[in-house]
Amino acid sequence: MLDSVNPDNTLNPRQIRASVLHGAKDLRIENRSIFPPGPTDLQISVRSTGLCGSDIHYYRHYRNGDIIVQEPMSLGHESAGIVVGVGSEVSNFKVGDKVALEVGLPCETCDRCTEGRYNICKGMRFRSSAKSFPHAQGTLQDRLNHPAAWCHKLPEDVSLDLGALLEPLGVAIQASKRAQLAPGATVLVFGAGAVGLLVAAMAKISGASTVVIADIDEGRVSFAVDNKFAHRKFTVPLKRGVTIEEQLEIAKETAAAIGMITKESGGQVGEVDAVFECTGVPSCVQASIFATRPGGKVLLIGMGTPIQTLPISAAALREVDILGVFRYANTYPTGIEVVSKKGPDYPDFAKLVTHRYTGLEAAAEAFNMAGKTKDEKGNLVIKVVLATEEDQANL
Repeated sequence: MLDSVNPDNTLNPRQIRASVLHGAKDLRIENRSIFPPGPTDLQISVRSTGLCGSDIHYYRHYRNGDIIVQEPMSLGHESAGIVVGVGSEVSNFKVGDKVALEVGLPCETCDRCTEGRYNICKGMRFRSSAKSFPHAQGTLQDRLNHPAAWCHKLPEDVSLDLGALLEPLGVAIQASKRAQLAPGATVLVFGAGAVGLLVAAMAKISGASTVVIADIDEGRVSFAVDNKFAHRKFTVPLKRGVTIEEQLEIAKETAAAIGMITKESGGQVGEVDAVFECTGVPSCVQASIFATRPGGKVLLIGMGTPIQTLPISAAALREVDILGVFRYANTYPTGIEVVSKKGPDYPDFAKLVTHRYTGLEAAAEAFNMAGKTKDEKGNLVIKVVLATEEDQANL
């Protein structure tokens, strides 16, 4: 029960446990000391953590692209938990509150921060990212102290799993803000993983008249439509060209096939107003440009191949804007509103959590499952959550 948690009221550290990555697929449970929260901090008992693609890369390779882990690091950054300690200067939280953690801590003083774009602050320290050193330790630990300014109180009817989902949902909200979709827009989303599904949902919620989601996995695009994340689905053919000319021709074919899908209001989709590219796969990025109408937008969200060959003239000659999307800024209040709503044609966000493991000891098993597209029973794997129950949190 929430009211059974007692705050820290001493100056002595206490022992907690943490899941710590020491090398590729080398997770260890270790003891750490934690002091009571500082004046402007909260101490959070972490209860729900979704496993992200970047964490999976760190787990598998001890690196994420060019970013190499330089010291043992706890993973996890999609998290929610319970307040168990309140700093002396914090007045808007109390022990027992449910909170979602916004784990990126910007410098708050640079030009990007002061203009509200703190997600691209060069001084950002982001939990479970090895980009800064010493690394900002992730959330896969029993407790952590975190600035109250970057904690977001959850309504009673929003579960901790949905609270953890606010982090990847933030990416979708950021993409939606960058797109500035007009009412009734037609939208294409490449990629039906967790982020792609959330992006499609936000486009639909934002008033897009037809949202088409495309992926090589028929099960994922069917899941998207069946659970109200998108209006239409398209299974991308597993067809690859050898030369760049062949690849671009295939991309044109893919874009043309998607354009023949019937809109919600009737008639063909044609060239869409905006494409949200959530895979980073070159063939999908190429098809995104061909699928977009003159004056439309392509939003690059997926972190895939860093160097790609693109039909850039096809974008330039039709004034197709290519926009980057990186993490999020000022999205949590909107996210809480989004997951709080219900309706017959509203996305069922709770269904994104397809697999749930309990206890830090299950972290390796959870990461191995998160790296799959289907489990041993053939069920879709979309979002894996690692939960730490109260009786296991060393409270």
